[in-house]
Amino acid sequence: MKKQTLLFLALFMSFGLFLSSCNSASEEETSTEQTPELNISLAQWSLHKSFFGDALNGNWQEFGRLLLENPDSLLQGSLNPVDFPAIAASYGVNTIELVNTFYFSKANDMEFWADFKKRCDDAGVSVGLIMCDALGNLGDADSVARQKAVENHHAWVDIAKFLGAETIRVNAAGEGTAEEVAANAVQGLKTLGQYAASKGINVVVENHGGYSSDGSWLAGVMAAVDMENVGTLPDFGNFCMERTANGCAKEYDRYKGITELMPYAKGVSAKTHVFDENGNEAEMDYARIMKIVKDAGFKGNVGIEYEGTELSEDEGIKATKALLDKVIAEL
Repeated sequence: MKKQTLLFLALFMSFGLFLSSCNSASEEETSTEQTPELNISLAQWSLHKSFFGDALNGNWQEFGRLLLENPDSLLQGSLNPVDFPAIAASYGVNTIELVNTFYFSKANDMEFWADFKKRCDDAGVSVGLIMCDALGNLGDADSVARQKAVENHHAWVDIAKFLGAETIRVNAAGEGTAEEVAANAVQGLKTLGQYAASKGINVVVENHGGYSSDGSWLAGVMAAVDMENVGTLPDFGNFCMERTANGCAKEYDRYKGITELMPYAKGVSAKTHVFDENGNEAEMDYARIMKIVKDAGFKGNVGIEYEGTELSEDEGIKATKALLDKVIAEL
């Protein structure tokens, strides 16, 4: 009788553990369904023509001068960057990626950012990251200039924190050989990464021309930095390492590059230029790319970044979102 009782208890406990396991699996499946692993966001650069208008006349030297001296004068487009939260919501996205050059005069204007945060709340969107440009080279060979570049990013780290964003995107640029720029970029990123970590913010580097568009080079920089809050923002289209007046003279293999950068990714930038008659990106295999993203175990924001000329910015954003919706559903 005693043995029978013990056997019964053992079976009862095993059955209970089985039920618990089933319930846990059910809860996990429900949680996964409620929180998609890949969230489509909208990068503000997709509307850069609509914000800058005629200020983008091809004279980048003059554009750069005005950006530093009178940045608001560059906002000559039909849309106002302050309205971006509501504009993004109209495309059915819930996360936005800001570009600091649209708000260059607002780096220390917290009243502006308080109003902007309210606009985000009203539109039902959140800020995922802020893309930072024109703040100096984090891979500068001059240690003083490099430190100044680091400090120039502090305000945007603070803004990201205030807005509830997780990340700022920076550039790992500099002058010198690949090895020299890499060594200097590691120092700049480590220093900025420490400040960002104190605020709970990630720092990510995009493949954005020059050495950074070499996937193995940027992956090597990440390995050397070796910080939890410093990573990459793989851009599906930015693998041109050398550009001339006739176009790209030297391009890194995009699929190899994305594969190399994904282990460090804290976001991805879904660049598009041209679409075929079936709605696929004509210059790259999106199904192949998104499989690389998924196989890397990535979970997070996939940012729409349309840069084409055949479609309007509005049409390009919609086409990119439709493509991502289709490809993600097929993964």
